[in-house]
Amino acid sequence: MDTNILLESGTNELEVLEFTLGNNHYGINVAKIREILTYQPVTPVPNSHPSIEGIFMPRDTMISVVNLKRCLGMPDDAKTEGLFIITNFNKLNIAFHVDAVLGIHRVSWEAIIKPDATINTEQNSASTGVIKMDDKLIIILDFEKIVTDISPETGLKMSDMDDMGQRERCESPILIAEDSPLLGKMLLDCLKRAGFANIDLTNNGKECWDKLSAYQEQGVLDQKVACVITDIEMPQMDGHHLTKLIKSDEQMMHIPVIIFSSLINDEMRKKGESLGADMQLSKPEIGQLVGAIDQVLQIENADGTSV
Repeated sequence: MDTNILLESGTNELEVLEFTLGNNHYGINVAKIREILTYQPVTPVPNSHPSIEGIFMPRDTMISVVNLKRCLGMPDDAKTEGLFIITNFNKLNIAFHVDAVLGIHRVSWEAIIKPDATINTEQNSASTGVIKMDDKLIIILDFEKIVTDISPETGLKMSDMDDMGQRERCESPILIAEDSPLLGKMLLDCLKRAGFANIDLTNNGKECWDKLSAYQEQGVLDQKVACVITDIEMPQMDGHHLTKLIKSDEQMMHIPVIIFSSLINDEMRKKGESLGADMQLSKPEIGQLVGAIDQVLQIENADGTSV
């Protein structure tokens, strides 16, 4: 599927594919989707996670099929019909079995409502946002968390931190924009283990931009922010639009921006480069993120050489 149009210029818009499970309406960012296929028979895998229906091989590529109803605790009628939404994120190809696809909507990230803390806790955040459209609500599911819950090794690679050994403490202030409560906490934990002691976490691009603007107005921008790390998909303001705002501002454009997202592929990398991003990394690679921060902050290795 072609995702070039909306993200080309950091317009703070996205395309959402609306689909159904039972009588409920859900959404997924079109940027995650490779294709949509009609249901095909799958081969069950012994001892796999209960939410895995099995595997199939379209065009000689083996793909795991996730039963979304089971993931969301909905009654599973074991239908041999419906559709497979084939996705690509976190360097994985995964099919999600849904009942029906209703269409694609173009929306602004500002129109996506962040679920409140009563339904979006750190450990139980099945959705990243809600869209009100006509007389219905479309829930944007957190597909990264769904996959990580099924297979934890696909999440942030915490083992990368153990391989780094002892690192010196770094006081350079880092500002992060990440809407997932779980990933936000994991990022904080990982970066603190890597020696970064001065980290400020915001929940989306708008919160991050508001902080940058306030620091700029107070004349303390460089004392408060040495580097920005941002996700791409976030309510209110996405990471591409945030990057565009930072790199278009004469007083901010010197601040390094690292995009850390599950959506990084060749196409997205070109878009990030066109907006001025200094570095772009795929989300599981936390070790590479630490190395990227070292590089943009010009932190020295133990032997005194710059990374």
